[in-house]
Amino acid sequence: DEQTALERSGSASGTIILLGFTGRIGWEAFAASPEKADEKPHPLDRWSQRVIGALAERFGAVALFPFGGPPWHPFQQWAQRASSVHPSPLGLLIDPDFGLWHSYRGAIVLAERLDLPARIDRPSPCESCRAKPCLSTCPVNAFSAAGYSVDACARHISAPAGADCMTGGCLARRACPIGADHHPIPAQATFHMTAFLAARL
Repeated sequence: DEQTALERSGSASGTIILLGFTGRIGWEAFAASPEKADEKPHPLDRWSQRVIGALAERFGAVALFPFGGPPWHPFQQWAQRASSVHPSPLGLLIDPDFGLWHSYRGAIVLAERLDLPARIDRPSPCESCRAKPCLSTCPVNAFSAAGYSVDACARHISAPAGADCMTGGCLARRACPIGADHHPIPAQATFHMTAFLAARL
């Protein structure tokens, strides 16, 4: 749970500040980074560690990340407590404004408890979406009531038929009408899809 994760990190449970990307915001900074250019493994994780680690040091905080575990920190639980993001049919958290195009790259933990604005509760946009195109768009039906077939997805995008997913991002994810203006640019989509595929081959 949250307290156990924080105790393992050696930090106090004061205030957790989540940091990440929303849509295309942040991509240019990473794309221009030395980590992106050095052709070594896991460039985005290393960039996140450097940038968020420096920020944590500046404020006397502890940096935590959703990768590199165990321990695995409960970022999705923290996110749902912090803002109105909700589980979507694809398993990703959906934001009422950014849709499925947001991610958490890390967090800083402050010992003190900050006086923050009250959380604004907003309903999940999936509740009013009757068509649910995210579940019917995948060419290989990787998403179903049984869950997500990672193998079917990986096989598809590794073949020529999956070129659209590789260069534009997951078709099922793109089918969601929420946050459509925040779709990644082709270079961003290709980077993430390539990393996803490489982790499974």
